[in-house]
Amino acid sequence: MRKACSLSPVLALVLGLALASLADPAGAQQKSGGSPPARAPQAAPAPPPPPQPSPPKPYKPVAVQLPAVVNDPSFEAFRKDLTGVAQRKDRAALARMVVAKGFFWEREDGKPAPKKSGIDLLAQALNLPAKDGSGWEALAGFAAETTAAPLPEQKSILCAPASPVFDERELEELAQTTDTDPLEWGYPIRADVEVRETPSASAPAIAKLGMHLVRVLDDDAQSTANTGGEWLRVVVPSGQIGFVAADALASLTGAQLCYTKEGAAWKIAGIVGGE
Repeated sequence: MRKACSLSPVLALVLGLALASLADPAGAQQKSGGSPPARAPQAAPAPPPPPQPSPPKPYKPVAVQLPAVVNDPSFEAFRKDLTGVAQRKDRAALARMVVAKGFFWEREDGKPAPKKSGIDLLAQALNLPAKDGSGWEALAGFAAETTAAPLPEQKSILCAPASPVFDERELEELAQTTDTDPLEWGYPIRADVEVRETPSASAPAIAKLGMHLVRVLDDDAQSTANTGGEWLRVVVPSGQIGFVAADALASLTGAQLCYTKEGAAWKIAGIVGGE
């Protein structure tokens, strides 16, 4: 067995001072007349995780009345032409369908619209340069909308799609009793939309939606991850979860394309939504 070696008094004192400086480097430097070391910047605290959605529960249906279809043959013809422009991805033709002056863009983020021409603002809002063609598809979707309603502050401008009619106080109560956000609720675009057991048209129907608000769950679930956005998970009034074709529901806060009539010709006057 090896014997423990003993330290000389001087070596012990030096070692003790060294250990003390490691344990309290600032104090050791202050004692020796040096300046304390700069503190390393502390990392910013991690942001809190997003709140988890409330679990599904039964709810009292809030009745919804669909908006009226615009009964104007000239508007229908204009929408048909707009559909053709979107299918051809014809920006030059689209530019001729936009008002020359006064185009507006009410952005989702509340920021003022850039100072650009109407066609440039519309292209930016719809992301028309996107390689996947999603912007032109969105434009075609707007063109397919048969409903429109005047802007409250400017009756000469129609925005499509029009919002449904429902009691906003009942929606507030609905959100409170289900511990949800009003943005989680949508509505069927027709009566008797079938709710399927799984995201498949051949799956058994578990319910039919009446003309009322319906809760739409987030689309991050594994069950809808590979459906290409064609299905939505919903909660029916009984509290049961099912699946509905995405094109059978509409949002309460979706984007709108707005139109005005200049003489006998319709023009695109602005857009609500987008960033």
